[in-house]
Amino acid sequence: MMQKTKKKKSKFWTLLIVIVVFILAFKSNIFNGQSLFGIIDGDEPGSIPVSTSNSADLIPSDNLHSPNAILVRLDNQKVLLEKNSKQKIFPASLTKIMTAIVAIEKLADLQKTIVLPNSTFRELYKADASMAGFTANERVRAIDLIYGVMLPSGAECCIGLAEHIAGSEKKFVEIMNQKAAVLGMNNTHFTNTTGLQDEKHYTTVKDLSILLSYALKNNTFKKVFTASRYSTPPTNVHSGGITFYSTMFKNLANPVIDGGRILGGKTGYTNEAGLCLASLAQKDGREYILVTAGAKGNHESAQYDIEDAYTVYDKLGK
Repeated sequence: MMQKTKKKKSKFWTLLIVIVVFILAFKSNIFNGQSLFGIIDGDEPGSIPVSTSNSADLIPSDNLHSPNAILVRLDNQKVLLEKNSKQKIFPASLTKIMTAIVAIEKLADLQKTIVLPNSTFRELYKADASMAGFTANERVRAIDLIYGVMLPSGAECCIGLAEHIAGSEKKFVEIMNQKAAVLGMNNTHFTNTTGLQDEKHYTTVKDLSILLSYALKNNTFKKVFTASRYSTPPTNVHSGGITFYSTMFKNLANPVIDGGRILGGKTGYTNEAGLCLASLAQKDGREYILVTAGAKGNHESAQYDIEDAYTVYDKLGK
C-alpha cells in the first residue's frame, strides 16, 4: 500500500515539474518576441526580433507606403515600430551614411585639402550618379567633401574621400564592411561607397538603424546630418564656393511635427531600391530615428518616404 502511495506521489511531482517547465518555456518565448506558433513581428522565419518592446507597444505600420521600416528611440534603443526590418533591401544613397562616418573617423584633419583627379569622374558620369558639383582637379577640404556626401549626395565626394583615405574605392569598401561587422550589421554587405545598384550591395533597415544610432554619437557627423544647407569656401575652380542643400530638407515642406521637429536626414533612391529615408526627429524632449525603404515613386513623384516620416513621427505618444 505504501509503495502505491509513493508511486502516486512520484508521478504527481514529475507531472508538476513538467507543467512548471512548460510554463517557464512558454513565458520565455513570449518575452523574447516569439510565441509557440511563430514570431510576433512578421519578419523572416527563424529570426529573433531584437526589440524588447511588447507587441502592444509597437506603433502600427499599416498606413506606410514603405514596405520596410524601423523606428528607434535613441536614448534606450527601444524599437517602437518594425515592418519587415530584417528583410534584405538595396540601400541606394543611404550607403553614404557609412561612407561619411568611416571618413570622419579615419581622417585626423578634416581641414586637409584633397585633390579630385579626373579619374574620379569618368565612371560616375557613365553611371549617371548624383553629384555635388565639384570638377576634375578641384582642391577641396575633407570636411567640404563630407558635407557633399551627405547633403547633395555627391558621388564624386565619396570616391574622392575613399581614394584619399584608402588608395582606392575597393580598399575603402573593405573598411566599410569591417565596420559593419564590428557594429553587428550581420545582414549587410557593401560593394561601393555611393549606393549605385549592385545585387551584392545590400542591407536591412534594422542594420541601417544600428549604423545611424552609432554615427549620431559622433558630433561632426550629427552636425552634418542635421544641416539643411552648407556653403564651401572658395576653391581653385569655384571662386565663390558651392552651396549644398539637403535632399531631404528640399522636399520637406515643414520640419515641424506635433510636439517637436524633424532634425535631419538622408534620402536615397534607385529604381531597384525605391524611395528610402533615414531621419532623426526630436519629440517631447526625446530623439528618435526612423529608417524606411522601398516606397514606390521616384524623384518626380510624391515623396512617399517623407510622407511616411510625418505619419510615423505624428503617431509618437498617441
